[in-house]
Amino acid sequence: MSQDSQQRRQLRAAFDMVATLYDTVRPGYPAAVYDDIVALSGIPAGGAILEIGCGTGQATLPFAERSYRIICVELGADLAALARRNLAAYPGVEVRVGAFEAEPLPEAAYDLVISATAFHWVAPESYPKLARVLRPDGAVALFWNRHIAGDVDGGFFDRAQAIYRQYAPELIRAEGLPTAETLPNESAALAATGIFGEFTVRRYPWVARYDARTYLDLLNTYSEHLALPASRRQNLYDGIHTLIDHEYGGEIAKQYLTVLYLAHLR
Repeated sequence: MSQDSQQRRQLRAAFDMVATLYDTVRPGYPAAVYDDIVALSGIPAGGAILEIGCGTGQATLPFAERSYRIICVELGADLAALARRNLAAYPGVEVRVGAFEAEPLPEAAYDLVISATAFHWVAPESYPKLARVLRPDGAVALFWNRHIAGDVDGGFFDRAQAIYRQYAPELIRAEGLPTAETLPNESAALAATGIFGEFTVRRYPWVARYDARTYLDLLNTYSEHLALPASRRQNLYDGIHTLIDHEYGGEIAKQYLTVLYLAHLR
């Protein structure tokens, strides 16, 4: 295994280290996302869904509430345990521990494959497996929460870059935060395979507010931050905490854009 592949696997597994925190502070998704997935995919009532990387079940729950049958494949055992607890009221949901790439799955069994802020971890050589597990009229729905540049933060994220430069320069994006217009197309690699038809793209802007403690808890669920040496991570967090409390009255706003990519098998 190459060094890059090994590092990627370590980052992919890092979320399980903070499963409870992940369940508490990771943002969810606008309700309109789920309504649009159901409408655009044409999934029948009681249809079958495969979810790749369910985490603690945040994106699973709205589909479970609609009485779909769902198989969730989650790499982290602790995350999967929390997902089972959160979804215990829905007998039609099964949470398995494993990676999509290796998990034995029946062919032509699912009406819809979903993945919420997780599909970027799937190895591209496993993309054809999507076609094998989907029914002929099946669809894939991939969606992400992305932090984008906006005018709601009072300059906080620009000012925080000085703290990152001091303690975690490797986490600084040279190009800065993307805008809604410059956000990369997350479906491009999958679309290039020709497995699916044209992707429908829907965007949902929204704003979240955090106090210093909650914002640091959120940072502590990001794999790149968890990978920092403990002393540097603590110095980074102390600097951010001070900035929020002293310069922003103890609260900041963060501009999110949820982006949905949905397509049917070609």
